[in-house]
Amino acid sequence: MTITALSDVDPCEAKFAQVAEVLESAHTVTILCHVQPDADTIGSGLALGLVLERRGVSVQVAFSRPSALPESMCDFPGVHLLTAPADVRESVDVLVTVDVGSEGRLGELASRLAGAHRTIVLDHHRSNSEFGTINVVDETAASTTALIARFFDVWGVAIDRDIAHCLYAGLVTDTGSFRWGGPLPHVLAARLLATGIDGDAIARKLLDTHPFGWLPMLASVLGSAVLVPEAADGRGLVYAVIRRSDIGDLRSEEIESVVDIVRTTSEAEVAAVLKESVSGSWSISLRAKSAIDVSAVAESLGGGGHRLSAGYTSTTSSDEIVAALVAALGGIRGIERI
Repeated sequence: MTITALSDVDPCEAKFAQVAEVLESAHTVTILCHVQPDADTIGSGLALGLVLERRGVSVQVAFSRPSALPESMCDFPGVHLLTAPADVRESVDVLVTVDVGSEGRLGELASRLAGAHRTIVLDHHRSNSEFGTINVVDETAASTTALIARFFDVWGVAIDRDIAHCLYAGLVTDTGSFRWGGPLPHVLAARLLATGIDGDAIARKLLDTHPFGWLPMLASVLGSAVLVPEAADGRGLVYAVIRRSDIGDLRSEEIESVVDIVRTTSEAEVAAVLKESVSGSWSISLRAKSAIDVSAVAESLGGGGHRLSAGYTSTTSSDEIVAALVAALGGIRGIERI
């Protein structure tokens, strides 16, 4: 099913044309997603992978860690293209990264950049370091899958049900079930749903399905949440800490979902969740309601992301992380200054 374009003019059209030209001449393509993959990076990678496979290209899609794809994404069309990190080709005609803000977000697979004749970066993170031969970065895009959909329009790709499933997954998760992102995500969603995908089922599996063990973990973590009302120039910070002892056998989906519960605190503009890894380092997720650009906060602490959703990592203690975050928030006055 061919779907009409979102608009007649796309500011990325010239770069999309370059990307199409490079991909059309490629015999081998590797598509890399970021570590701890979410539905946007996997959906983008598999949608593009399916299109290339149908064109006769030898294509691999991969991410470096964890060792397995999150269970909530295992029914995505195109999962047969996923390749173990050790089996990813050392040299390739074209390497494409999707939803990857920097080389560091590739983990051990960053080494594959050197073996690519051309590299293409497709992303919507404001903080993207533009490390490719061709960089298509649009921070106004609601998701990287939305950017990919626009690329398919320029390339003349017909978006069928399988491709739409992958694109919708990234769109619904990166917009918080369409709670932010403006009107265009709704327009794109309508196009994708018109292919016959079950949007309700896709969203439910990605966002609203958890094992029973998630509930006691939430009770423990949320019960110890802390509100710092004076942080962020009085706009407020709420944070929670997830230690290894809280996680047990829970999936990454359950751990990542906590921040979207913490962010509902009415007294805080910014929410943070500190997640302890097996190695003892920490991954910090940041969310904001509207007044603060948390990507700028995350960048100041070594990370990056989007205006209202960002993150970074740290090897210091949880107390030191909170102190550094409060200090960074004090230096960020709001979106208008970014």
